[in-house]
Amino acid sequence: MDKNRLLEILEDLLMIHSPTRNEIGVCKYIQEFFKTLGAQIYLDESQNIYGGNCPALFVKLEGNVEGEGVTFSSHMDVVEPNKGLKIIKEENIWKSDGKTTLGGDDKAGVAAILYAVEFIINNKISHEDIYAIFTPGEEMGMLGARNINWTEVYKHINPAKNMIVVDNAGKADKVAYQAPTCYKFEAVIEGKKAHAGIEPEKGINAIQLAAKAISEMKIGRLDKLTTSNVSVISADFPSNVVPDKCVFTGEVRGHEDEAARSVLNEYKAIVEKHAKNCKFNYECEYPTLKSKDNLKFVDEFVKVYEKVGVKAETQIIGGGSDANFFANEGFNSVIIGVGMENVHTTEEYLELQELYNTTEAIIEYIRK
Repeated sequence: MDKNRLLEILEDLLMIHSPTRNEIGVCKYIQEFFKTLGAQIYLDESQNIYGGNCPALFVKLEGNVEGEGVTFSSHMDVVEPNKGLKIIKEENIWKSDGKTTLGGDDKAGVAAILYAVEFIINNKISHEDIYAIFTPGEEMGMLGARNINWTEVYKHINPAKNMIVVDNAGKADKVAYQAPTCYKFEAVIEGKKAHAGIEPEKGINAIQLAAKAISEMKIGRLDKLTTSNVSVISADFPSNVVPDKCVFTGEVRGHEDEAARSVLNEYKAIVEKHAKNCKFNYECEYPTLKSKDNLKFVDEFVKVYEKVGVKAETQIIGGGSDANFFANEGFNSVIIGVGMENVHTTEEYLELQELYNTTEAIIEYIRK
């Protein structure tokens, strides 16, 4: 493996400013990169739905070996502040100067995919069909993956269902295969206004009703695979007015959809018990990610890591990513890391050896 070439690609990507809704520069770089390798390219132009300027980019390279092939994925956007990035290069660490994020999340993932495919093609290594999906908008609610027009995609390209998402934080020793669904909820509680100093007894304090409801709700880690949180309580009234409206919002995450919805229905019953006039609504923010082959694919990739000298293990994670939406579309996804640490902060850094390890593992997996 030519580490200098891998780092050259990584630096090219890092120096293209690509915040959410403005990833077009990185998208053009990736397109040109794959054109030189003779790839088929399809652009899913769904970005207008959410006001972005960058399509989801689909790539296919024909294989010379029979088989189902494999799909890789990573996202093109980065978390701000990132403009004006200055890369500080140490022996095994790349980081920013502390004024911006590095953008290794997820450009290190993009670089690993690009280099691995280039290595396979240029060295004429036998391989099955190789697909890749590069998404915009992941850092803002997975906007790109959420809005892909799959009906149109399948008219042009049909990616392999086994998918490797190169976007896990941390070292290259975890292969994640399961992540929860997330539901966002909102409770609107109505009371009755009154003058707080003259006739408070004629009022019904909506904040007090909300407090009673929240105090009865189980919040935090509910069990090994289910969590919940109340994050916002909103009511803005003068101190001399008994507030007649209070809104609170939060989320419930669960690795079993039924368990998450059971918690939400329990919350709804609690709110309705304490407030005669109320509304409790919830909606799915993203679906669950689960293995679709009883861990066969994830175990296979753990063994690939072992071949390149990395002792890896399987992992269940608590956050969502593009992989959740891909799973909902029928993809059998695993998520692997490239050494990203302290992501989404100006203290973000990238461990280069972890990037090398995962890139080698990707090459080893593609090689037939």
